Amino acid sequence: MTTLTSPHDLIAAIPFLIGYHPTNSLVLVCLKDDLVGMAMRVDYPELSRTESSLEPYETLVSHLVREGAQSALVVAYVPDDRSDGEEVLDAIATSLLRADIELRESLHIFKGRYRSVLCGDTKCCPPEGNLLEEISTSRVAVEQVAEGVLMPFDGITTLVDSLSSLPLASDRDFIARVNEFRVDINSPTLHADQKDGAIAVIDLISRFIAGTVGHNIGADQELCARIIGRLSDIQVRDFALGSHDAHTLHTYALMWKYLVRIAPPGYVAPLASLLAAVSYESGAGALAQHCLDRAMADNAGYSLASLLRRVFSAGWPPQSFASLRAELHPKVCASIFDR
Repeated sequence: MTTLTSPHDLIAAIPFLIGYHPTNSLVLVCLKDDLVGMAMRVDYPELSRTESSLEPYETLVSHLVREGAQSALVVAYVPDDRSDGEEVLDAIATSLLRADIELRESLHIFKGRYRSVLCGDTKCCPPEGNLLEEISTSRVAVEQVAEGVLMPFDGITTLVDSLSSLPLASDRDFIARVNEFRVDINSPTLHADQKDGAIAVIDLISRFIAGTVGHNIGADQELCARIIGRLSDIQVRDFALGSHDAHTLHTYALMWKYLVRIAPPGYVAPLASLLAAVSYESGAGALAQHCLDRAMADNAGYSLASLLRRVFSAGWPPQSFASLRAELHPKVCASIFDR
């Protein structure tokens, strides 16, 4: 993420950090060595006036502590029917102080206006706030798009809709083709099927990287059916999980999302889990969580989805997850390709 030098930069960056334009939310952004790290979004909290009123904020801040945050940025997207934005920001500031995390910025957004509660200059931050600016033409948006990052979704509903099934997922001929590639662990051709699945992943991502997907729809559908069917095998799935790196992260995200949307019922969970993993690594935490919802709706007991849910909920740093995945990948490759 680019350097943030103003409140407008921060407001423009948050939708890219969480994947959509938030409303009725509290967002915390971790900073380490002045670099933007993890971003967390939670529903706008109810402010309790009891002795334990700081408990939910302490829980949020604990994730920043685990992330190794040196300082933090906080933005409150206050609902139109609430007037306690400053109280909520004050509560989170107290929790950050207790954790010895510096509060670098605290923004109050309400009814299309924003202001910094840390700024005492009424010319810069008048009591009524400044009008929110369009972020699509901001420096942050221009830099993110130039790096290949997609523009954020308009809201959480649009994000969820982006994972919905396409008509191909219910096409009988396509479903029959996917079923033909389903891996049977008792099959005498198991190892060959696993190798075929890994090669299919490599072939399709090559087409995505080259930008040739869609040039030959029949061939693409055949290849997609192979991958969807072969991913029923855990070994193929684990190969796919470790296949991307920092340079191909966004391309793999595009590929997994497309396959999630065309996967027939019963085949969605592996793909949604893979999309969750790359989304988490790229900082799109909200998308990652909804991918897991999609996976568990398809298969409530899917082990990788359950594992990733625990990892995400624990606030495990994406870098640590990426490192573990990278360490395991050579072992999976050796098993599949007889190295």
